Amino acid sequence: MKQQTNTYLLLISLVSAMGGLLFGYDWVVIGGAKPFYEVFFNITNSPAMQGWVMGSAILGCLIGVMVSGSLSDKYGRKPLMTVAAFVFILAAVGTGYATNIYWFIFFRIFGGIGIGIASNLSPMYIAEVAPGDSRGRFVSINQLTVVLGILSAQIANWLIADPVLPGEDILTSWNGQTGWRWMFWVQTVPASLFFILVFFIPESPRWLTTQRRYEKAGSILSRIGGKAYAEKEIAGIKAALNAAQEKINYKMLWQGKMPKILLIGVVVAVFQQWCGINVIFNYAQEIFSAAGYGVSDTLFNIVITGVTNVVFTFVGMYTVDKLGRRALLLFGAAGLAALYSILGACYYFHITGIAVLALVVLAIACYAMTLGPIVWVVISEIFPNKIRGMAMAVATFSLWTGCFVLTYTFPLLNNGLGAYGTFWVYGIICVFGFWFIKKQLPETKGKSLEEIEKELTK
Repeated sequence: MKQQTNTYLLLISLVSAMGGLLFGYDWVVIGGAKPFYEVFFNITNSPAMQGWVMGSAILGCLIGVMVSGSLSDKYGRKPLMTVAAFVFILAAVGTGYATNIYWFIFFRIFGGIGIGIASNLSPMYIAEVAPGDSRGRFVSINQLTVVLGILSAQIANWLIADPVLPGEDILTSWNGQTGWRWMFWVQTVPASLFFILVFFIPESPRWLTTQRRYEKAGSILSRIGGKAYAEKEIAGIKAALNAAQEKINYKMLWQGKMPKILLIGVVVAVFQQWCGINVIFNYAQEIFSAAGYGVSDTLFNIVITGVTNVVFTFVGMYTVDKLGRRALLLFGAAGLAALYSILGACYYFHITGIAVLALVVLAIACYAMTLGPIVWVVISEIFPNKIRGMAMAVATFSLWTGCFVLTYTFPLLNNGLGAYGTFWVYGIICVFGFWFIKKQLPETKGKSLEEIEKELTK
């Protein structure tokens, strides 16, 4: 019975986490297409426009996060995931067909709406169906699919792009006219699969319980952990709901202990972005060209970083329920601070080639086993049941706002401070992140969502 329930839980978690795969693909595919669409749209000499194009999807993310929080609390988690899948399909087709920069930006923003919904709902859904003793591992599946989506985009970009010859005119080449379009169109395949499969997973039993649909919730929980587990979980959810009878609204986020809990979620979420690792995925061309690599070598190096990202995400999944969330986040913050100081020194002293690639790979490995998956676990479990959708939406909104600031400012920082100064700035941010986590974040390992709620709100 245990094996059957684990299999069922794994299957519904994997389907839900396909939102993460699409999030990862859509988020990173633009990095590989960047050398070609920038030439096509004639923005190669405009750092501000480059930052705007890269950051435009994040505006869509913010819209997606804003609508997903309240709507998922009102209508459920499953309908919103269906909407996200449909948005991904339309965005992939539209971005690939764009004939001018304004339509390109429009569809990037539209695709960002799907990213915002998926990044909010997929980990929250898994957190609400997984038992406390294995929740960290199962929620980390979402981050695993995110990095698999990232790797898929990196491999697709590498395979689709023709080798760039010295002196070749990119604008008139297949890469510059058609290749970059196929990089976006490939996403329609997993997006269509997600749209179909999401119809076969159940609604969140915790959301069903908030709607007083106890029989349906009990049936789902029984399939996950057995009858006794279902009865215990529903009793715990009811007790938590009875302790908060007032009507759900955003004012509840500012009552009692909630501001402190919300602050923890927001700071941890923003820190995941401001630690700086995402610029390696979005601006790999600039980072590796500064280290002496050409376009074709850069695309191959990006695949190496993607493989590293996947491998070390498995490490994070294995250790999250053993070592705990707090310990891993502290290790990640300290590790990145040290690596960025060395990486900045390499750029400062003009050390290029394999040394920079090795440091970038180590930084991604450090992030992938710590801040990458663990932050999503933390923000999916620290908020009370009744307002989890709204509170996580605020945290996720903050995460994407931080991501927009990071993505938009990198070309400006890189232009003004150089690669060395930019990475040193990220290193200083990691030091502050370490301090905040050490002072404010409690350990949530092995506790039910209701136990976490009781501990944080007492």
